[in-house]
Amino acid sequence: MELLLGGDLFTYLHQRKFIVSEERARVIAHQIATAVYFMHSFGIAHRDLKPENILMMSKEEDSEIKLVDFGLTKTFGPGETCKEPYGTLCYVAPEILLQKPYDKAVDCWSLGIIIYMLLGRHLPFDSQDDREIGQKTIL
Repeated sequence: MELLLGGDLFTYLHQRKFIVSEERARVIAHQIATAVYFMHSFGIAHRDLKPENILMMSKEEDSEIKLVDFGLTKTFGPGETCKEPYGTLCYVAPEILLQKPYDKAVDCWSLGIIIYMLLGRHLPFDSQDDREIGQKTIL
């Protein structure tokens, strides 16, 4: 097992008041997208991508990232879907909330939310009320 000393991406962003350069956001987004592409090439969906499940390898400003917490992963065969309601509300794809069949593409929605947060400094669908988050997400 690898020792990762940088903490999670959420802490990394919080320590910087959620302000990172566009270039840094691009690098982080590219690293996450590359990891997701690799998993998807084997039919594996993470299903719980969020900043807390992305660890920084070191405390350095330009630290690389690693995806963690594969407890909700699912392997999809060609054309296979499922309806299991997994994920973290602010990052979960609309089809999961609507209990419609989904595949590994739900990770791409979560990646989009993370990129939005990297560039916009806040979540696109956020509220103290979970029902409101769900409603905003599916509209």
